[in-house]
Amino acid sequence: MSAKLELIAAACHNRGIGFKGNLPWRLKSELEFFTRMTTNTKDAGKKNAVIMGRKTWESIPANHKPLQGRLNVVLTRQKDFDLGDKGVVCNSLEEAVSLVTSPPYNDQIERHWVIGGSAIYEAALNSTSCHRVYLTDILADFECDTFFPEMDETKFERVEDPDVPEGIQEEKGICFKYNVFQHK
Repeated sequence: MSAKLELIAAACHNRGIGFKGNLPWRLKSELEFFTRMTTNTKDAGKKNAVIMGRKTWESIPANHKPLQGRLNVVLTRQKDFDLGDKGVVCNSLEEAVSLVTSPPYNDQIERHWVIGGSAIYEAALNSTSCHRVYLTDILADFECDTFFPEMDETKFERVEDPDVPEGIQEEKGICFKYNVFQHK
């Protein structure tokens, strides 16, 4: 069985996704959307995997580690990196995909979410396992030092997802729009 990778990110006008290890904006409803999408399953006996790079893991506040109700998979080249009982460590996206689609995880995991950072998103976009991209457009400018990679839009088509709100959303004077792209 191969994994269907689903990427989830929010990016502003310049495709920025982060600044100094944090989100450049604070949008409670967008964070709730992220949590709902990456946590909810159709099968109550399963959970989802969240695959992230080490820097993304380190950017999560200590009181939110691990991301609850999900298998936390952290990608790093650091040989001595240890999550203890908070998740599993892999050296590459390919290794992570192999892990979540093999026993015992293959029977426990429903969806495979890629949650950052830039290099992990890029690897996932170029992977044959890439299925969907849930990309929130933050319709504003923010100072950023981390960016969502360019997406070859000829390889994707916009689709609707009943779990994704439609139209322009607004919070704290910031407008944003949820988009879902599926690999053709």
